Amino acid sequence: MRVDAFGERWPPRSDAHPAFALCADDFAMTQGVSRAILSLADQGRLSATSVMTTMPHWRALAPALREREADLAIGLHLNLTLGQPATAMPRLAPGGRLPAFGSLATQSLTGRLQGTAARNELAAEIGAQLDLFAEVFGREPDYVDGHQHVHVLPGVRGPLLTCLGNRGLAGRLWLRDPSEKVASILSRRGPMVKALVIATLAKGWREAAIAGGFATNHGFAGVSAFRSTGNFETEFAAFLVAPGPRHLVMCHPGTIYRAGEVDAELMALDPVVDSRPMEFAFLKSPRFAEICNAAGLALMSGAALKRQGLSTSAWQV
Repeated sequence: MRVDAFGERWPPRSDAHPAFALCADDFAMTQGVSRAILSLADQGRLSATSVMTTMPHWRALAPALREREADLAIGLHLNLTLGQPATAMPRLAPGGRLPAFGSLATQSLTGRLQGTAARNELAAEIGAQLDLFAEVFGREPDYVDGHQHVHVLPGVRGPLLTCLGNRGLAGRLWLRDPSEKVASILSRRGPMVKALVIATLAKGWREAAIAGGFATNHGFAGVSAFRSTGNFETEFAAFLVAPGPRHLVMCHPGTIYRAGEVDAELMALDPVVDSRPMEFAFLKSPRFAEICNAAGLALMSGAALKRQGLSTSAWQV
């Protein structure tokens, strides 16, 4: 037996258990969303959270997150579609407002992000969002993903990989791959069209990331219809069907300020509102662990994800 560079025993323990990582997106989007994420982290119900360093609450909320970084992987949630950018972007964000996802995706798919001006703006913005993370944590993020998966869009992925490579981060952080095998998507019986569109947009991303020296997850779920009514427990159970060897599940929890009131701040920013308290309620309930056990999967701790995220081996605990 030996211990590898990540502190893992090799060969793997005979009693090692297949595991998945659970990541809460959108930290710092609003106070309600962030409070829910911090609460779940305190209960050991998350492996990771992805932060939006461009949002007004980032600097005020970040210290509370830093207190929890010992057992929580913390990544950059690259934001190119919500609110104000961190830099001046006259080409992509005229008037100081980032474009809606539909507009950015259209520009991406029609090649309008390939020009020098657009690429330079994207590179500067990506670098600035990384800098805002480092200002608080004194280090780079554990991984990078994207709000609405913008990091995998053609025209965005190139500047992102170049920026990370120029900073010497190859092999030092991992990247989210939101693609999934068609058979796995179909077996989960969720919002299949949405998941297939995301997988199509991400085509070639994993290969590009690996070629650049970055590990990725292998297996992805969490694509939701964000229903205001229904049973999130059933939806979550489907996320654990046909897991990949490095299975990553995203979630979007949130809280309300007072009983019976929605998060007005969130309503002004994001269409995903009513489903967030439902996700939060399930994830903190006893049923969460029961569903994981029934699927034969263990939740990775943040510390385990930090160790194993940079390798290419199957995730285990």
